[in-house]
Amino acid sequence: MLRSLYSGISGLRSHQTMLDVTGNNIANVNTAGFKGSAVQFQDTLSQLTQGAGGPQTGLGGINPAQVGLGVQVAGIATNFAQGSSQATGRATDLMISGDGFFVTRQGNETLYARAGAFDIDAAGRIVTPDGSIMQGLPAVNGVVNEGARVGDLTLPMNSVAGAVATSTATVDGNLPSDAAIGTELVRDVEAFDAAGRSRTLSLTFTRSATGWDVAGADGTGATGTGTLTFADGMQTGGGNVTVGDVTVQLDAITGYAKLSTLAISGQDGRSAGAFAGFSVGKDGTIIGSFTNGASEAVGRITLATFTNPAGLEKAGGSSYRATFNSGAPSVGAPGAEGRGTLSSGALEMSNVDLSQEFTNLIIAQRGFQANARIITTSDEVLQELTNLKR
Repeated sequence: MLRSLYSGISGLRSHQTMLDVTGNNIANVNTAGFKGSAVQFQDTLSQLTQGAGGPQTGLGGINPAQVGLGVQVAGIATNFAQGSSQATGRATDLMISGDGFFVTRQGNETLYARAGAFDIDAAGRIVTPDGSIMQGLPAVNGVVNEGARVGDLTLPMNSVAGAVATSTATVDGNLPSDAAIGTELVRDVEAFDAAGRSRTLSLTFTRSATGWDVAGADGTGATGTGTLTFADGMQTGGGNVTVGDVTVQLDAITGYAKLSTLAISGQDGRSAGAFAGFSVGKDGTIIGSFTNGASEAVGRITLATFTNPAGLEKAGGSSYRATFNSGAPSVGAPGAEGRGTLSSGALEMSNVDLSQEFTNLIIAQRGFQANARIITTSDEVLQELTNLKR
């Protein structure tokens, strides 16, 4: 039987594989995190019809004569080049800028993904659309436990940020030096105790012949007094006033004429607050925000890198699994040890280049047609051979 017939068949099979791969790339042009693949061909074992001969006295060497037996698919390589960014505005949409893969768990299997379209399930866990659970490090009292074992990332949906008693309040601005003696300015600040109960701390500033007298009182009956003196608008005496267990800092107040801007600039206490939302930093730290204005770390997303990412096996659902040739994963914080950083509110789009894929489609189609022509030509030769009997 003609060898060319089987060479043509091998060409049909190989170019059909190229069409399949190219079609899959085009089908996933809008799949977030998808990485395109490319087929690599190689020739098959060649049949030796004449061996090589070395040069001899009076006779030159001869080269081997071989007839190829067709083509085969050597491999299908995945292109892990970075895809473009698409802003979504969703806090649970994450994009890796650089190398690395999200680590997820599906049942008892650990998978890896570039697609960052995550959601929050009823248990507060960060999950992929197919239910795989994001893996990371937990945080205790706002501190990420770097030595902990990587596990399921769960947001503290029902957690409470504890109340903090007010210990310091700050007042700044300007007291008018040209105000009439006896002028009063009253400023109130909300203070909290350790249980989160609030009370009003009232500060009364009274113009005196030498400066300003300060009197403070809060709802518990605690009081405190002080005196502020100025020279050329700058404070020369006074400072802090203590009212109960709260120290009111007054050293930033100035005393220029014709300007009254006295204001409470802050206090360090707060009431208890419920979990209200979260954001993700570039280093993967998940910062929880609470209704009382507090914010603290509630966990950290980890990324995995591989010595040979092309050795990963596609597991479906835009995920990969490690193989012997990918190497063991190196898991750690984003931005460390060569891992990429995270961007929240954006997704990495497919890296498929449609212009290249359509070109590959034409090349595969023409290659398929040419190999089909080999088969029809070989068939015609065989037909001529059978006609010799007539």
